[in-house]
Amino acid sequence: MAIKRTTKSLSEMSMSSMTDIVFLLLIFFLVTSTLVNPNALKLLLPKSTGQVSAKATVSVSIKDWGNDIYTYHINGDETPVSYEQVEDGLVELLQSEEDPTFSIYSDESVPVKEVVAMMNIAKRNHYKVILATQPE
Repeated sequence: MAIKRTTKSLSEMSMSSMTDIVFLLLIFFLVTSTLVNPNALKLLLPKSTGQVSAKATVSVSIKDWGNDIYTYHINGDETPVSYEQVEDGLVELLQSEEDPTFSIYSDESVPVKEVVAMMNIAKRNHYKVILATQPE
C-alpha cells in the first residue's frame, strides 16, 4: 500500500530577518561614522631626542634677519639664495638620488609659513623632509 503525502514541504526561506539585519548594520555604520573625525591629520612630529633613520644629503637653512627678511642657504653655503632659486637648486642636487631627502634647518624666530613653504617644495617634487631640531 503506497501512502502518498498530500502536503509538500516548501523550500523557500523568509528574507524578512535578513533585511532586519542589513538595516541594523546600516544604522550601526552610520552612527559610528559620525564619531570619526574626518578632519584629523596623521602627523609625524619631529622629536629632539630621537634619531632619524634617513640620511639627508642636502640641507636648506633658513635664517631670520629681522623685519621679515629671510635668507635661504643650500648645503650651508655662505651666499644666500632667493626663495625662487631654492627649488631649482634642490631639483639639481637631488635628481640623481634614489631616495631624495633633504633637511630643513631654521632659526627659532623663523615663522612656520617659511618652513611650510619648504615642505611644499618637497611635496611638489616628491621629496622626503627632515626637520632638524636641537637635542633637549
